[in-house]
Amino acid sequence: MKTTISRRSVLLGALAASSMSAPALANPPALSLRPALRPADLLVERVPEAADLIEKAGLGGQVGFAVADAQTGLILETRAATEGLPPASVAKAITALYALDRLGPDHRFETQVLAGGPVTNGVLAGDLVLVGGGDPTLDTDALADLAQQLKASGLREVRGRFLVWGGAIPFAREIDAAQPAHVGYNPAISGLSLNFNRVHFEWRRQGSGYGVTMDARSERYRPEVQVARMKIVARDMPVYTYEDQGGRDSWTVAQGALGNGGARWLPVRRPALYAGEVFRTFARSHGIELPQEKEATTLPPGTVLARHQSAPLVEILQDMLKYSTNITAEMVGIAASQAKGARMANLRASAEEMSRWARTGLGMQGVRFVDHSGLGDASEVTAGAMVQALAKAAQDNRLRPILKEIRLRDENGGIARDHPISVDAKTGTLNFVSSLAGYMTTKDGTELAFAIFTADEATRAAIPMAERERPRGARGWNRRSKILQQALIERWGALYGE
Repeated sequence: MKTTISRRSVLLGALAASSMSAPALANPPALSLRPALRPADLLVERVPEAADLIEKAGLGGQVGFAVADAQTGLILETRAATEGLPPASVAKAITALYALDRLGPDHRFETQVLAGGPVTNGVLAGDLVLVGGGDPTLDTDALADLAQQLKASGLREVRGRFLVWGGAIPFAREIDAAQPAHVGYNPAISGLSLNFNRVHFEWRRQGSGYGVTMDARSERYRPEVQVARMKIVARDMPVYTYEDQGGRDSWTVAQGALGNGGARWLPVRRPALYAGEVFRTFARSHGIELPQEKEATTLPPGTVLARHQSAPLVEILQDMLKYSTNITAEMVGIAASQAKGARMANLRASAEEMSRWARTGLGMQGVRFVDHSGLGDASEVTAGAMVQALAKAAQDNRLRPILKEIRLRDENGGIARDHPISVDAKTGTLNFVSSLAGYMTTKDGTELAFAIFTADEATRAAIPMAERERPRGARGWNRRSKILQQALIERWGALYGE
């Protein structure tokens, strides 16, 4: 009878003895390991060396990777796997594991409307309070539903104040101070957040000028807001400027950049007031006139008149990993840090708490996070530590089901629908930083855990602030990195699977 020998069986057999006496991912080898030579009739076309693929990519900077058998944790190949590099949004995979561990997959965030006094014949003698519960997915439609519940409760009039409270998590005016002021992926953080803390700016040419709207649009509604205002200025650069004027977001935009029309989402810096204004608009549509919203410094006591619950946490995390929403990562990360009762002073303190958890709970030595989203480039993760975490998570399959499917490309750059390798992973992209980490299944069903980090930190650090949204050369660099990532995945598929 003829015996079939696979690449994986040869390799694992050769390495099994050395893995018995030490943790599988401790002290990863400095040199790539190679399968033993097989009989001549089993030889296949030569697999390219990793070093050759890296040289061909022409990235400069640093490239680190590690790949392991997902079920055993056995390291198969590494390069610079102990060098800490910015993970970018790959950090969200660790945030997801952290939130699942601390909060549980069924956790729901709740937003409430409280009556701060008795309601008699539809009249509230005290304050009405919109209370944020740290829901990162609260949207305009949800506020409309809360206003409908308020009407159904019988409330007709409020004689006290209308307060908003976002103190469930610490406030931050932005996630990363190094980002341009106008990018929608770097908004404020608050326990009362709306539409990922973004406002929709739209413009249309009208004669010699422009019509401008700033609204909190959703699938069902487009309520205009005053908490964020836009002024068109006759200039070419800078395209946007921002200033906090009396508790409102005051924007200007260069007329020379507008063309005939367009739209974009801008970050909101006063999210609790933003949510309050939108809720007040919906309450008014039901005949309930509320006073101008004011922020409460502490949570007032009261009776619940209306409530909105988020989807289960596991669904929120799946969307976070699919769309890479920074504010979701920050808010669920802070909620996870506070799950045991300790109040976090700020985002950095919460990131430090997650770093400690990653070291003790996942064995990620040398890891350091400065946030939960990966937007800050001062975070450091090694490829070896990332694979350590992925292999541990594979033991109960808690991460792969919520990771995004990564479709590999054919030689023309299109989606390779019949590619023999399937990949579920988290991407990470900053200017001159590109990462990919997750799981791949080879043609014969072998499951591998991998992490690939690439970064040209010197070039990134030299980008002027005015060019940080779209710096020259960044798009091409990141494209070459993604080509390298696929080439490495295909190399591992050829080496460690049928």
